[in-house]
Amino acid sequence: MNNVLDSHSVLEVLRPVQDPELRKSLVELNMIRNVEINGSEVSFTLVLTTPACPLREFIVEDCQKAVKTLPGVTDVSVEVTAETPQQKSLPDRSGIAGVKNILAISSGKGGVGKSTVAVNVAVALAQTGAKVGLLDADIYGPNDPAMLGLSDAEIKVESTEKGDILHPAFNHGVKLVSMGFLIDRDQPVIWRGPMLNGVIRQFLYQVQWGELDYLIVDMPPGTGDAQLTLTQAVPMAGAIIVTTPQHVALLDSRKGLRMFQQMNVTILGIVENMSYFIPPDMPDKQYDIFGSGGGSKTAAELEIPLLGCIPLEISARVGGDSGVPIVVSQEDSASAQALRKIALAIAGKVSVAALT
Repeated sequence: MNNVLDSHSVLEVLRPVQDPELRKSLVELNMIRNVEINGSEVSFTLVLTTPACPLREFIVEDCQKAVKTLPGVTDVSVEVTAETPQQKSLPDRSGIAGVKNILAISSGKGGVGKSTVAVNVAVALAQTGAKVGLLDADIYGPNDPAMLGLSDAEIKVESTEKGDILHPAFNHGVKLVSMGFLIDRDQPVIWRGPMLNGVIRQFLYQVQWGELDYLIVDMPPGTGDAQLTLTQAVPMAGAIIVTTPQHVALLDSRKGLRMFQQMNVTILGIVENMSYFIPPDMPDKQYDIFGSGGGSKTAAELEIPLLGCIPLEISARVGGDSGVPIVVSQEDSASAQALRKIALAIAGKVSVAALT
């Protein structure tokens, strides 16, 4: 082995260290940069593929162990940053300027907590340092403003030569656009498909999103106009299907999953919400109100990853009603921990898909 301590020897000893998800060398992926040597101290920058990398500490530890095998090295300093990769483009669908990855969070039926998952996943990703936007595509029932504490927010509409440009509202680290900002609270949206198609395209292309690592689209339930508009308009990094363990919810979730597959959208995984109920006065108890094991069974049958199971807690409902998501208000709760793990898993799968 070369006994000279220089940047080349540091890179060589780091070459066998792999990104655990991509299973490729950190050096070959250009994730090791700015190697500096000051006597017996070595420092470098580790550039991860997402700020939400779930294996961050594991990778840093492997890097430090590898470099400390070099003769004369006593200290290893690792600065960790992230560059989220851009999703792959498609010839027939134009992306959104500045937006790297567009993700759909969808369900086959209503009432499974899809918006709760979408809002909390968005906030959890933002908590890691990612730049996150949330598009509320549930035009008929826009609840995301209330769940993000933005019920009374007003979004700026800027007139330009190319048409009106919307400036999203912002809270908890997430930019949000929703039909809820454009109508009165009790006003129903009574539209046919073409009008819905138009407003979703406006939310995609006529919003000042800025630079985003992830744009999460909270879909309405079902397999209708909104889903078709989204999948035909923009290249998608993937879709996440939310269900409960209940049999009828699983039946509808399978239809929603198959719809995205038929539209050539990658299914990143299934999220089982309301997996079991935890009574607030008996936190050690669990009750399978909606059954059990349905999400894992469906995931296994369809060969789709199960991203996680979220328990049903009263604090999750309170967080949604108060506009303070549970990953903020009760960050140590079982639900918040499950949602953060799901957010990290989603980010990891997006990076793998973009780089393979």
